[in-house]
Amino acid sequence: MKKPAHDRIGRRARRTSALFLAPSFLGVSLFFFIPFCVVVYYSLVADPISRRFVGLANFQKLLRNAAFLQAGRNTLLFSGIAVPLAVALSLALAVALDRSIPLKSQLRSFFLSPLVVPAASVVLVWQVIFHRSGALNSLIEALGGTGVDWLKSGFSQLVIVALYLWKNLGYDMVLFMAALAAIPKEPLEAAQIDGASPTVIFFRLKLRYLAPTTFFVTIMSLVNSFKAFREIYLLTGDYPFETLYMLQHFMNNTFRALDYQKLSAAAVVMFLAITAVIGLLFWLEGRLGKDLEQ
Repeated sequence: MKKPAHDRIGRRARRTSALFLAPSFLGVSLFFFIPFCVVVYYSLVADPISRRFVGLANFQKLLRNAAFLQAGRNTLLFSGIAVPLAVALSLALAVALDRSIPLKSQLRSFFLSPLVVPAASVVLVWQVIFHRSGALNSLIEALGGTGVDWLKSGFSQLVIVALYLWKNLGYDMVLFMAALAAIPKEPLEAAQIDGASPTVIFFRLKLRYLAPTTFFVTIMSLVNSFKAFREIYLLTGDYPFETLYMLQHFMNNTFRALDYQKLSAAAVVMFLAITAVIGLLFWLEGRLGKDLEQ
């Protein structure tokens, strides 16, 4: 029995789609999925030579490793401070620049300018400012205070958070400004006619429309918080002050020691932690956007 023409067309369309998707699927498998499976495999064996299966023993050793625990705490603290600040401050800047204010274009360019500054130049400026004999300590001592070794003290994380915000606020701000411009005018005008205040309109209406952008900015800010390791490494080297010792330091040093099992276990733990955070953000974004979809 001959099949209907629409079935043949549907099969042909599926084959064509599969053909176009094949290169991307092959690339993802070759460079992401297969290497990740290899990492998981190495995290479950004693060493690459004997390949003796040890189960979760590598993870148990990792979770008792003082350097890993220190790096995990520092990374969690840094991301926990820097990411919410980046989202909140960039949203506040976007709301401020969305209004008619003087020098609006100049302010926008000012906040975007750090994106084009090379990392080496950024590090040089931060060293000039926050070095033990740098410009900030010179100013403090000139005013009668006592200088601080900023990158080797309890203030070290704050210095890096400031560097992170200076580098990333402009990009996040532009994303929020685009989202604010895309909000439909009709619901806002209806709320104004009903007598809602600007504060109520922002928190009850605009924030709901901004939920997808907030979700995206949060994800990008989280990713960029891990990229801050580049500047930290250039500022402090392989073994920085204890509060600046991040997970990337631990993994770099473990790789240099050729301890592949510990490195693989740490990579799997990081993957699970980041997946859990992103899953939570997906859930929150769905809850915030539910009313708009209805």
